[in-house]
Amino acid sequence: MEDPQAVPSAPPSVAAANGLADNVAGALAYITLLPAILFLILEQYNKRPFIRFHAFQCVGLFIMWVALSFFFVIPILGWIVGGIGLVLVAVCWIVAILKAYQGQRWKVPVIGNYAEKFAEQ
Repeated sequence: MEDPQAVPSAPPSVAAANGLADNVAGALAYITLLPAILFLILEQYNKRPFIRFHAFQCVGLFIMWVALSFFFVIPILGWIVGGIGLVLVAVCWIVAILKAYQGQRWKVPVIGNYAEKFAEQ
């Protein structure tokens, strides 16, 4: 009998005709800002909507990370708000990496809507 609570395995990472598989490239886009930018520039990746979505979402998360970092200039209240914000961004970043590797298009609140809009262009 199969375990009803078993977690489904990740889709196989079959390489596309040219380059990485979409789920692998989508997950790699989140590692740092550099792969996300490369995936938006390189022609073999920037035509694939799944990769474009995750690359744009990574850029949005990075911008949010930088913006929240400025809160640390403000004593006490800024440290609290900035710290909580950075923890939330880090959690979203990790979930986004896992969902991208599983082949899912998971949208981070607010940022995901903009990433989806830019990915469709």
